[in-house]
Amino acid sequence: RKNYFYPDLPKGYQISQYDRPLGMAGYLEVLLPEGAKRVRIHRLHLEEDAGKLVHAGAAGLAGADYSLVDLNRAGVPLLEIVSEPDLRSAEEAKTYLQELRLLLMVLGVNDGRMAEGSLRCDANVSIRPRGSTLLMTRTEIKNLNSFKFLQRALDYEIARQIRLSQAGETIVQETRLWSEERQVTYAMRSKEEASDYRYFPEPDLVPLAIAPSEIATLRESLPELPAARRQRYEQLGLSPQEGAIIAADLALTAIFDQAVPGARNPKSITRWLLGDVSAIMSEHKLALAAKPLFPEQLRCLADLVDSGELTANAAKKILPQIMLAGKDPRTLIAELGLAAISDEAALRELVTRVLANYPDQAAEYRSGKAKVLIFLVGQVMRESQGRATPALVHRLLQEALR
Repeated sequence: RKNYFYPDLPKGYQISQYDRPLGMAGYLEVLLPEGAKRVRIHRLHLEEDAGKLVHAGAAGLAGADYSLVDLNRAGVPLLEIVSEPDLRSAEEAKTYLQELRLLLMVLGVNDGRMAEGSLRCDANVSIRPRGSTLLMTRTEIKNLNSFKFLQRALDYEIARQIRLSQAGETIVQETRLWSEERQVTYAMRSKEEASDYRYFPEPDLVPLAIAPSEIATLRESLPELPAARRQRYEQLGLSPQEGAIIAADLALTAIFDQAVPGARNPKSITRWLLGDVSAIMSEHKLALAAKPLFPEQLRCLADLVDSGELTANAAKKILPQIMLAGKDPRTLIAELGLAAISDEAALRELVTRVLANYPDQAAEYRSGKAKVLIFLVGQVMRESQGRATPALVHRLLQEALR
């Protein structure tokens, strides 16, 4: 038990695994711009959460000098993961937390909703002179619940400590909070030492022991982890950046993994997912998990464009109806008359008409202004209501102009 004043724990003490944690001496590998880096995990242990204090003044009630307490999460078990001091910047800390959050979500341990308190970060900050191995006095920033807040708070606190050090002032060991409104950290309380907690063994609970055989069973049942997923995506032809973006979003991952088998080109699925599909999901706050047919429909749409049966512009027109109303791509194409025109004879007629309507531009192209071709292609596409196959229009125009 840890016994000291908890205004948000009515029983006055907190139960925590102390000298018998669940795990020790692990690591998490994160991918940084300069390469992979192992961040050592000192320990992970279970403890019970406290409640939540809401300070009326900080909440915007001017002049209010009282606090409210929300006890809804008091006593709820949480997992605390303590890393070693291996992180060297706010950017590295953010990347580490993002990777940790993704891992926990993939494992089903956590829903990743930081704004709701499902995942919070306490960041310890200490500086050292360049070339020295000795870390100076540290401070702790409590309860950071977004990557943006974490990075801003760390950048500010690092600069604050450097400023104090260079001015010859003392860095006080303390717990601080981040004010997003003021963009500063501020003191919450002096940092406790182990003696302040007044630890003693919890008499009502036996130590939690997990048998090696159970650990082995759990290890065998693990799903595909984020690093392995990113590697698989690169083997499919995705760039490291594309693979990382899709692997970091479980909704996109689910769609991609169902749409790719049997697709003509996994890269096409990627382009649609990271472009128009993501934009529509964001605009309509759309959860595609409720539309189980969508991966198959996306594969069909991408294949139709890749095969030349449908132009990219036409595909963009019908994508919202596919996503929002769940309509079949081929049915929509037939209903709206959007099938691509790839008949050379029909397209030659459109090319001839456009060149007759724009003789000046045709003359400019023949005189060496190659960029005019883009304009002429656009006019043919307009005449065909966006249904002409662009590559074929491009070739037929060049032939006619020669």
